[in-house]
Amino acid sequence: MTAPLKAIDGNADLAALMTDLAAKARAAARVLALAPPEQKNRALSAIERAIRANAPDILAANAEDVAEARAAGMTSAFVDRLTLTQARVDGMADGVATVREIVDPVGAVTESWQRPNGMTIERVRVPLGVIGVIFESRPNVAADAGVLCLKAGNAVILRGGSDSFRSCRAIHDCLVQGLREAGLPEAAITLVPTRDRAAVGLMLTGLNGGIDVIVPRGGKSLVSRVETEARVPVFAHLEGVNHIYVDASAKLEMAKSVVLNAKMRRPGVCGAVETLLIDRNAAATKLKPLVELLIEAGCEVRGDDVVQGADARVKPASDEDWDTEYEDAIISAKIVDDLDAAIAHIQNHGSHHTDAIVTEDTAAAQRFLNEVDSAIVLHNASTQFADGGEFGFGAEIGIATGKFHARGPVGAEQLTSFKYRVHGTGQTRP
Repeated sequence: MTAPLKAIDGNADLAALMTDLAAKARAAARVLALAPPEQKNRALSAIERAIRANAPDILAANAEDVAEARAAGMTSAFVDRLTLTQARVDGMADGVATVREIVDPVGAVTESWQRPNGMTIERVRVPLGVIGVIFESRPNVAADAGVLCLKAGNAVILRGGSDSFRSCRAIHDCLVQGLREAGLPEAAITLVPTRDRAAVGLMLTGLNGGIDVIVPRGGKSLVSRVETEARVPVFAHLEGVNHIYVDASAKLEMAKSVVLNAKMRRPGVCGAVETLLIDRNAAATKLKPLVELLIEAGCEVRGDDVVQGADARVKPASDEDWDTEYEDAIISAKIVDDLDAAIAHIQNHGSHHTDAIVTEDTAAAQRFLNEVDSAIVLHNASTQFADGGEFGFGAEIGIATGKFHARGPVGAEQLTSFKYRVHGTGQTRP
C-alpha cells in the first residue's frame, strides 16, 4: 500500500516544497472550518475502516522502521515507543472512533450575554487554522494528531521522526483515504514527504504565514529547539519528570500497585514516573517492599543514603538524577520529611507534567492536588493515566505543560480558539 521511499532528501527545492504544502494546507483549512460535523465524521469513519483494513501494511512498514532502529543501536525504550503491534493498531482505530463520537467543538457557543443597550454577545469556538505537529518515535501520533485536527476543523502538517518515516506514510495513506471518501481536501492532513531535518527548521519559520501554531511532541532537545526557534505560537510539551509521593497513611498494596504500573507499564512514555518520594514516617514499613518490587521487576533504582540502605542493589543517586526523564526502566528514589518537603521537591525538580500522591489522608490529598502546579495531578492513581485517550478525548496531540490556551492532554476542544459574535438592532456608540 505504501509507496516506495522516494526522496526529495537534500533537494534544493525543499523550501519551495514546504511553502507549497503550507499554501495547500491553508486552502484546505478554509474548507474544513466550514465543513459540517456529519462530513467530518464520515471522514473519521472511513479513516477508522482504512486503519483496520490496512493493518498488515502498517505493521509491515513499521517492522522495517523497527529493524532499522535496532540496527542503529537504539535503546529498548526507544524501540518500544516506535513499535506498533496489532493491539496498538487496533487502539489507534478505536481512538479514531472515540474522536468521531466527541461533540464537535466548532461553532459551540460557550457563553452568551446581553448588554444594557440590547446587543447580544456570544463567544463561539472556531478552528485555529493550520497546525504544524513535529514529533519523534511514536508513529501513532500521526493518526492521533490527524484526526483530532480534523475534528476541530483544522488542517495539519505532520513531520514525524526519520525513524518512523515508513510507518507514518502507511498511516497517512489511511488518513488521506478517509478524507477522499468524505469529499474533503486531501491537503487537510499533510505528511512532510522527506526525512531531511531542514524541513523542521522551515516549519518553525511559519512558512510565510502558512502555519498558525506548532505542537512539538518529543524529547527535551526537540521541544527546546522548537521553543527557541519558532516564529509562531507553540503548545509546549516539556519532558515528563513525574513524581509519586507515598504518604505515611498510604496502603502498602495500593502503593506497590500504583508505583509499579506508573514506572514499568511502559517506561518510555511521557507519563511514566521518574522519581519516587517516600514520607520518612513511611520508610520503616514501605521503603524496602517498594524498592524490592521495582528491582525484581527489572527496574534500576537510584537512591539517597536511606534508600541505598534498604537494599544493596540500589545505586547512588546523583544531583542530575532528580531532574532526569529516563524514558527507561530506571527510577530515582528519595526520603522526604513530610508533605511540605515532597511538594517543595516537585516544585524544584518537576516539569509541571504529571505528579501523584498515594495516601488515605483526605486533607493531605487535597493539599497535594491544590498546591502541586502540574498539568495533571492524581490521587491514588498511576501517572500513566496522563493520556488523552484515558481522559475520554479519544486521542491527544500531546500533554501541554505551559499555561496559555491549552494545558494537559491536548484534544479536539483544545485545538480551537474563539471569536465573538455580536447581534445588534442598529445600535451606535455614543
